[in-house]
Amino acid sequence: MRVLIALGGNALIRAGERGTWAEQRANAVTASRAIVAAKHAGHEVVLAHGNGPQVGLLALQQASGEPDAPALPFDVLVAMTQGQMGYLLQDAIGSVDPALPTATVLTRARVAADDPAFADPPTKPVGPFYSEDEARKLAGEREWDVGPDSDRGWRRLVASPRPAGVVEHEQIAALAERGVLVVAAGGGGVPVVERDDGLTGVEAVIDKDRCATELALQIGADLVVLTTGVPRVSFDFGTRWQRDMEVLTVSDAQRHMEDGDFPAGSMGPKIESAVRFAFAGGRAVITDPEHLTEALEGRGGTYIVPDEEGPSRVAPAPAAA
Repeated sequence: MRVLIALGGNALIRAGERGTWAEQRANAVTASRAIVAAKHAGHEVVLAHGNGPQVGLLALQQASGEPDAPALPFDVLVAMTQGQMGYLLQDAIGSVDPALPTATVLTRARVAADDPAFADPPTKPVGPFYSEDEARKLAGEREWDVGPDSDRGWRRLVASPRPAGVVEHEQIAALAERGVLVVAAGGGGVPVVERDDGLTGVEAVIDKDRCATELALQIGADLVVLTTGVPRVSFDFGTRWQRDMEVLTVSDAQRHMEDGDFPAGSMGPKIESAVRFAFAGGRAVITDPEHLTEALEGRGGTYIVPDEEGPSRVAPAPAAA
């Protein structure tokens, strides 16, 4: 089948890491083993990735270069991280299987010029984590918007419009059909709007799960894998009532979204994206990179499925050691 795997930027720079190249490469190699295994299993694989930590760090580097080196806008920074992370992933995949053909496609994503995200308070976290006091201090000094990110700390927030589709989807599909493992839609795609003189980049960072889902629909993917920091979607996480879900139907997932169980800055876009893909007749699974192989085999992760494939069910408890 044709599988689109969306790898989070946080999977390559993990909590507590500085984001050195050695750290990112080690994490990329770990993730690549399951990605290569999916290719060896006969699947066509398209790999998308986030860039929240990386694009935020690049923005800091840009600011530190002023005034000698003028800072570049966020659409350019997204393009730069697509090249950076595409190289990282191709290098990591090559270390697992040097014979596997790979290609990174510089990818643009269409957004609406009047998207509410450009006027509303920003929601997309980028860059490193800070304490609340430090984040508020930096916000005042650098004219940033900041906010909490999933109880892990505070981060810079930027605008995140909804993607309407990937410009290069036909080229990506053509490469996948020829057996190439394609890295595409990096960082949610370079955000572009339609102007009288063509497509023009805008200052924003698109959510990678939303862009990956639009690309999956455009290329006719059978399965979308959305990676995150936990093996399964859970309710009452961290309490004695925690329930790890094996299956969530579209209706149940939508109801929990409406009830506020999935925060906008973390699990919310993943659930929303998975629902969109499942509603169109596909299957989506949410898991962490460590359980990617099990998820692809139907033995792990949380599957978001059409209602007729329900009901929703809790995952069986792990066997005792």
